[in-house]
Amino acid sequence: MRILLVEDTVDVGEAIVARFERIGHTIDWEKNGQTADEVLEVQTYDLVILDVNLPALNGFSILKRLRQRKSKIPVLVLTARSQVDDRVDALDLGADDYLVKPFDYRELEARARALLRRSAGEPTNELVCGKLIIDRGSRVVAIDGAPIDLTRRELTLLEILAARPGRIFGKDELVDQLFGFGDDPSPNAIEQYVARLRKKLAGSGAEIRTLRGLGYQIVCR
Repeated sequence: MRILLVEDTVDVGEAIVARFERIGHTIDWEKNGQTADEVLEVQTYDLVILDVNLPALNGFSILKRLRQRKSKIPVLVLTARSQVDDRVDALDLGADDYLVKPFDYRELEARARALLRRSAGEPTNELVCGKLIIDRGSRVVAIDGAPIDLTRRELTLLEILAARPGRIFGKDELVDQLFGFGDDPSPNAIEQYVARLRKKLAGSGAEIRTLRGLGYQIVCR
């Protein structure tokens, strides 16, 4: 999934980016509040992790402007403010959850998973498609109980497709979710990942279909 992190504390930002990239997410990182707000006007994300104290524009203002644009992107607010009023303000402005600094990064990951799950209407971390099981908590993919080895982007692509079986995803949409601003994917990057996944999913009952001119969908059998 593609995540926007808005955090101006470098060591915290680096740690969050490293952890989320390691578990397969694409993450863009902005340190300036005004820049982050401009990005959110043109780019859609699966989740925003938003600090409150930011240069140029604070997190509360970004959140307020985001909701005024009728955006439904889940927002997890990070704040050093432990006062109840601040937490209430964040929730009333449209935050979906908050975490008070300092926090345990495992809890941040768990809360992010919960928000991503909720936005997709899924009750658990487990996706099942035929004999294929994807555990988004442990980042383990197995066929008939036997784990299979996937790269970070292969896992992310599989998760995107398997979370909505039957839905057709256009190539541009998949590129947008798999790659961040700093990436430069080749024109046939999606075809390459799909081809690799098809080989690794053989016998799983999960079939990735190509619909010419439209995109890709996964069908569970």
